[in-house]
Parts: sequence; C-alpha cells; structure tokens
Amino acid sequence: MTQRLSPSTIAMLVAAPLLWAGNAVVGRVVNTLIPPLTLNFVRWLLAFALLAPLAWQVLRPASGLWPHWRRYALLGLFGIGSYNALLYLALQTSTPLNVTLVGSGMPAAMLVVGALFFGVPATRQQVAGVLLSVAGVLLVLSRGSWEQLLALRLVPGDLYMVLATFSWSVYSWLLVRTAEPQGLRSDWAGFLMAQMVFGLAWSGAFAGAEWSLEHRQIIWGWPLAAGLAFIAIGPAILAYRFWGVGVQRAGPVVGGFFVNLTPLFAAMLSTAFLGEAPHLYHAVAFVLIVGGIVVSSRRA
Repeated sequence: MTQRLSPSTIAMLVAAPLLWAGNAVVGRVVNTLIPPLTLNFVRWLLAFALLAPLAWQVLRPASGLWPHWRRYALLGLFGIGSYNALLYLALQTSTPLNVTLVGSGMPAAMLVVGALFFGVPATRQQVAGVLLSVAGVLLVLSRGSWEQLLALRLVPGDLYMVLATFSWSVYSWLLVRTAEPQGLRSDWAGFLMAQMVFGLAWSGAFAGAEWSLEHRQIIWGWPLAAGLAFIAIGPAILAYRFWGVGVQRAGPVVGGFFVNLTPLFAAMLSTAFLGEAPHLYHAVAFVLIVGGIVVSSRRA
C-alpha cells in the first residue's frame, strides 16, 4: 500500500531542501569572508538570539530539557554542531558540483544508518527509490553529459561532505526516536532551542579550535551581514522546523529522498540569479527524483 503524505507534510519536506539549497549558495559566496567553522557558530548564535523570545522557558531548571540532556547533546552534535560545519568546510576545498554530488547520497546513508544503528532494514521499494532519485541528481549535476561525472576528482572537501551526510542521517533518525515529554516535543521553538543549547556548545568548541590552529580573520560588511541574516533565519530556524515536523510525520527514510531535491533547487537558483537558461534535463531529473520519492513511500 502507499504511505499517503498530507499536503502540509509534502510542503514542509520540499521547503527545507529549497532553503538548504540557498544555504549552500550563500555558504559558497561568503567562504572568503569568514572561516567555515566560525560561520556555523555565528549562524547558530544569531538563530539562538532570534528564537529566545519564543522559547526562553526551555532553559529554566524545571524544564523537560535537562532530564534528557544526553539526547539533546547528541541532536546538537549531529544536527547543529557538525553537519553545517562540515558542509561549510567542504566548500573551502571542493567544488559545488562535488559537494552536491556527495550529498546526493543522503537517501542511501539514511538506509545504511537505519539498518546498522536503529534496526530498520531497507525495503526493495526504498532501494529502488534510491536508484531513481540518485539518477535524477546525477543528471542535474552532469548537466546531461556523463563525461563531466567521469572527469570528477575527489578532494578533502568530498570526505568532509561524506561525514556531513552521515551526520545528518544520524540526526534524522534520532528525531523519530523520542523519549522526552510530549509538551516539549510539541513546542517546535522549545524543541529547536533545546538542541541549540548544546549545538552552540559544540559549534563554539569547533570554532575555538579553528582559531587556535591558525590565524583567521573576518571581513565584515553588508555582503556578510546579509548572508548571515539569511542562513540564520531560513536554513537554520525555518528549515529545521520544517524538516523536524516532516520527518516525524513521514519518517527519516522517506524524508531523505526529499533531500535530493536540494541540487535541483540549486540549479533553479542558478537560473534565477546567474541567468542560466533551464534545459530539458532539469525536467527529466525532476521526474526521476519525484519518482524516487513516490517509489520509496510505497510499502510492500
């Protein structure tokens, strides 16, 4: 039978990769203005300040956060402290093409992490969905020419993106394995704030290590300020909200296939902001990616 996803669930699972595509573009633009691990820390520091008026109660000693601090420390590590830090770090040495290509392995990573660490075996439909969806991503990345894929060469940034992909997979599975009070879980602002408390500690430690290892500098100005504002509000607060609710409703495996919309949205953003005309392979890739989502959501 088919697992029916509500329109609101689909909208949330689509909005998150759209915002993350913008995050990758902005991260690439500002990579010469601010160190990557510092960018991640400042991003979440701003998001914390923006969210505090809505969720400051979660920080009180009597909050349901503290009895479950170990769980939130893990969510903060894998979802906030590590994933985007590794993504921004990857963009320092790898091309956007390679980074997006490695990130397209998210559905496969979801299946592997689920089978190895959470006891959830993959179904045939999900494996078939992986193949269809990844084929669509490869079509976008190759721009319809497979020779471009054959010419790729891996660099350290690609390894960082592999680690980022598995970090996000673990985070997504942890989202659906919940033990905290329903009151905290149902409060989206409080739930995200609870993750930020520990995520800020992790990202701050990583940024501190970055500055201690070598001299760094930040080039302040309107381009950096605008970039920080966008990634703090859109990809941080809004996208995490959409992703958290969407994954709870659809499951991490089905959600993982929606992540493969990110490179397609990146191509669309390139068309809008760089003036690149769309091509037929964009439409074909869209059909393949959506087909992978549909096939993966079917149950035997």
